[in-house]
Amino acid sequence: MNNKDAIQYDCFRGCVIAHDEQNSETHYVYRPGCCKLGVHNWLADAQDGSYKGLFEVRFKNTRKGIYRNDSVQNIRQGDMVIVEATTGLDLGIVTLEGPIVGRQMKARGINPDNFEFKKIYRKARQTDIQKWRDAIAREQETMIKARAIAAEMGLEMKIGDVEFQGDGSKAIFYYIADGRVDFRQLIKVYAEEFRIRIEMKQIGARQEAGLIGGIGICGRELCCANYISSFKSISTSAARCQDLSLNPQKLAGQCGKLKCCLNYEVQNYLDASSRLPRVGEPLEFEDGLAYLRKTDILKETMYFSYDKSSDANLYPLTAEEVRRVQKMNREGIKPDSLRPDMTPAAPEFVSAVGDDSISRFDKPKRPKKKKKSNNNHHKPRQNNK
Repeated sequence: MNNKDAIQYDCFRGCVIAHDEQNSETHYVYRPGCCKLGVHNWLADAQDGSYKGLFEVRFKNTRKGIYRNDSVQNIRQGDMVIVEATTGLDLGIVTLEGPIVGRQMKARGINPDNFEFKKIYRKARQTDIQKWRDAIAREQETMIKARAIAAEMGLEMKIGDVEFQGDGSKAIFYYIADGRVDFRQLIKVYAEEFRIRIEMKQIGARQEAGLIGGIGICGRELCCANYISSFKSISTSAARCQDLSLNPQKLAGQCGKLKCCLNYEVQNYLDASSRLPRVGEPLEFEDGLAYLRKTDILKETMYFSYDKSSDANLYPLTAEEVRRVQKMNREGIKPDSLRPDMTPAAPEFVSAVGDDSISRFDKPKRPKKKKKSNNNHHKPRQNNK
């Protein structure tokens, strides 16, 4: 298996496929770094025997579940297992074991005392893996045909993904639709076309982005594919309270909706905003009116300018100073001036690499050589007298 061409990476299911040409076998190895909704097992060294028979099993993309080992085999993380499904059998990869499984159940609201866990029957054999490979090889072609059939029937929906069950007897069609779709006739056409059981599951645009995955504008993996399993509503008020520019191109993620990270720091900004005074009117000073132009919410600093329509000269005031000036204005007192005695110099912005000029990467221009003009034969001859 030293041949690099015999190794493939399946990021949809988080495994490495290695083909052994000598034994004519195919090995699937679990790859944690390629796992969507992956969890770092920080309790790996704290095996206390709790949740011994419970395992987290991953299927395609973000579909996971907690299963109970009902076999006499020793199941470990990374094993390919045959599990119980609603109809038939399914094949998945064990991604977590030990005490960390209890943490996952608590996060999902699962009570192990009264929850009915589906069973792990055994480890997957080579025949099971081959049947599974044949089933998942049909997914791409099935998805393309399914989209064409839905379009021909005039249904306002989009087939986002297709996932085949491990035994190839059933397929889950993930679709996106703005409203309610009557797909009863569509299921009949799909069942006749693909000769399998059909399950339709509606997802949103954020869930579709989690299924596909990708890299966000921050340079990291998409949150919906990395760890978010429950999506909360996001409104533009989350951007307003953080004093962000309401630019749809900057606030929208790859799913076309508002970014999930807009909700991460909302509570911090709301808490800091509650400590800022409300400025509905300009502050009155002896030398004129000062208008609020900018607010640094987390630093609790407010910037004022004497020019109502310009940010050229801004003067910072803390929240306590603004309250003090407002109290003086209510009492009919005007402070002397917002301007300091000496005009502060403009801030010097230094790049991260020092004071070098940004043009240091440009190639120096070579001086142009002056062309020598051979005009000697045009010059009149001088008569030496």
